[in-house]
Amino acid sequence: MFRFILIILLTIIIPTSFSAEPNLRDYDEYQIPAGYHIPIMSLQEFSTAYTEEGECLNFITTNDIYLFNKNVIPKGTKLTGYIEKKNEPIRGTNASMKIFVNKMYLPDGYEIPIKAYISTVNNNLIGGELTPPETYNKVPHYQRWSMFRAYGVLQYVPGDQRRMGEHVTISSGANLKIVIVEPINMTHTVIN
Repeated sequence: MFRFILIILLTIIIPTSFSAEPNLRDYDEYQIPAGYHIPIMSLQEFSTAYTEEGECLNFITTNDIYLFNKNVIPKGTKLTGYIEKKNEPIRGTNASMKIFVNKMYLPDGYEIPIKAYISTVNNNLIGGELTPPETYNKVPHYQRWSMFRAYGVLQYVPGDQRRMGEHVTISSGANLKIVIVEPINMTHTVIN
């Protein structure tokens, strides 16, 4: 009988004690939404000419990032990333690269994993523009006819060949922006 009562009490008490959420004192979690842009500065020069895919790149934030009147990412926060994809220059197209930023180090040393890319208008691809034409051809454009005579102008139009592409270089100290791909749950903020 005693065992039966003990088993019933344990089946009632144990699940209720573990299922209750802990009462955290002054716990605030901030979520930086996906699509948020953060201004950064490059701490080193990198290029498609001499930087390989996967090589570590370093950046630093240039502004304080506030969310709900709370400084969640202070100025001077370090970020690391790498070249995720690199395309060599070819005839007609310049070289291009895609930079993935994966870690954020707050000034007090706390590390937060993030998912972000260097933001560009070309789907986060740095470079990849078309090169100028290699030759131009003269083409007559007649504007009017008068007394069996054609009056017109010669106009230069691009030829069918384009120039060889060039490498893309981002200098040290270049101002860039990253765009966050997945929301960042900030459970740690720097306390001054």
